[in-house]
Amino acid sequence: MAQSTETTDWVSRFADEVIAEAERRAPAKPAVVVASGLSPSGPIHLGNLREVMTPHLVADEIRRRGHRVRHLISWDDYDRYRKVPAGVAGVDESWAEHIGKPLTSVPAPEGSPHPNWAEHFKAAMVDALAEMGVEFDGISQTERYTSGAYREQVLHAMRHRQDIDAILAQYRTRPKAAGKKSQKPVDEAELEAAEGSGAAAEDDGSSGSAGYYPYKPYCGNCEKDLTTVTAYDDDSTELTYACTACGFSETVRLSEFNRGKLVWKVDWPMRWAYEGVVFEPSGVDHSSPGSSFVVGGQIVGIFGGEQPIGPMYAFVGISGMAKMSSSKGGVPTPADALQIMEPQLLRWLYARRRPNQSFKIAFDQEIQRLYDEWDRLDAKVADGSALPGDVAAHARAVGTAAGELPRTPRPLPYRTLASVADITAGHEDQALRILGELDPADPITSLDRARPRYDKAEAWINTHVPADQRTVVRGEPDAELLKSLDEPSRQSLRLLLDGLADQWSLDGLTHLVYGVPKVQAGFSADATPKELPPEIKTAQRTFFALLYHLLVGRDTGPRLPTLLLAVGQERVRTLLGE
Repeated sequence: MAQSTETTDWVSRFADEVIAEAERRAPAKPAVVVASGLSPSGPIHLGNLREVMTPHLVADEIRRRGHRVRHLISWDDYDRYRKVPAGVAGVDESWAEHIGKPLTSVPAPEGSPHPNWAEHFKAAMVDALAEMGVEFDGISQTERYTSGAYREQVLHAMRHRQDIDAILAQYRTRPKAAGKKSQKPVDEAELEAAEGSGAAAEDDGSSGSAGYYPYKPYCGNCEKDLTTVTAYDDDSTELTYACTACGFSETVRLSEFNRGKLVWKVDWPMRWAYEGVVFEPSGVDHSSPGSSFVVGGQIVGIFGGEQPIGPMYAFVGISGMAKMSSSKGGVPTPADALQIMEPQLLRWLYARRRPNQSFKIAFDQEIQRLYDEWDRLDAKVADGSALPGDVAAHARAVGTAAGELPRTPRPLPYRTLASVADITAGHEDQALRILGELDPADPITSLDRARPRYDKAEAWINTHVPADQRTVVRGEPDAELLKSLDEPSRQSLRLLLDGLADQWSLDGLTHLVYGVPKVQAGFSADATPKELPPEIKTAQRTFFALLYHLLVGRDTGPRLPTLLLAVGQERVRTLLGE
């Protein structure tokens, strides 16, 4: 078993609190229970992943310390289908006829191998969590309710409906402070994100002429939850409801009836008590006065339980995009992120920031900088120069208590791999040739040594770099440009061509292309920036632009040393007019 990290990072602090709280509640030390809740109402996005990663990291730290721990993921697949999400392949407006049914009763998108809507969206998340090394016990709320597992809890809630109603009433009628303005404007994207976060409806039940009821049946005719309880008898448990969607009505015995569920604000605290949850985070949408987490803290006592401890977590954004919402099509999911980045990097993004800190996940050029930062941290951890908090975040990123995640044997810079994938356009033999020439002293002889990072970089190039930004090497020399060059420009090309053979490696070509303008100005190629006048930088930029124009017909492109290696020595000489 992996050793505990001796740090004071946020994960360790929460682990301390959770262990102490679990021991207070049950000195006999049963397994510590942490929980997450996910609603498979559509694509489960990278914001929802924080709902899983926060308790996962804490549970893993507890496990590293030798304690038994269970991480429950409650799939809210018995929630109502609320609306047709935009942009989901295989789905059109005809799915609107299923609004109001349980998610497990809605057909999966056309072409899906899964039996229903909920299973379709759960499957992608389950696969992503497996790749990230997240261990959990999954609980289907459809299975729990339809099997009668919660029957006693449902009957108990109905017996205590007046007590529940009294708690909820405190918040329903609470007036707003006169003249008090909101501290920040309402963010529509945040409201949308809250809607798909697992506590979707924030429903607290219906209160009409027949009284308040915290239970909602699904209609026996149309399967929808557009029902109203019109009568209930505590002694016989006979319940009568009417459906406003189809007009169907029936009387059932709730002690035998399994086609319905507690409303959300009652359901969540019931589960805290039922499962003995000690730690569960909640999104900012659940932490305002009157919201489900706050009200649940009072309702949980009716079920003989206690509210979990746990932080409020902030939203996760995407670099270059607005805050995410699962109600909008095209929202990036963990599977989308894992297509372009290794699981270690994705774990690190969630581990290094406290839950109440928002952060962004890069799908644009910023991913190259993130990878550079990760590689620098990797090197510092290896040589012992990293700070304790960074060491802890790194340890949580690369593995779990069960061991390290599979990693790329030769983790070359992501930006280099992306450039190679861009230039070679899927030709693996060409990619291997270039990668083999990066470091002649220790050449890569198989692409497997650079995988899976190479595959992730290639996927990023193919899916997130626009076609007009892809690199296409010239087929023929630009004769007109070569003919128009002045003598200093011709001299710079000769200096480069003269050094190619001796400097044909990534480091060598880097030294060469940066050195040419220095030599032309009368300085040594080894001169440092401090030894050079500012105009040398201008001369370097001008030289680089010339090379890009001659090689790819643009002002910019991949890093020149990588580009030169990719083009190959013979073709470089041809395109540069030798």
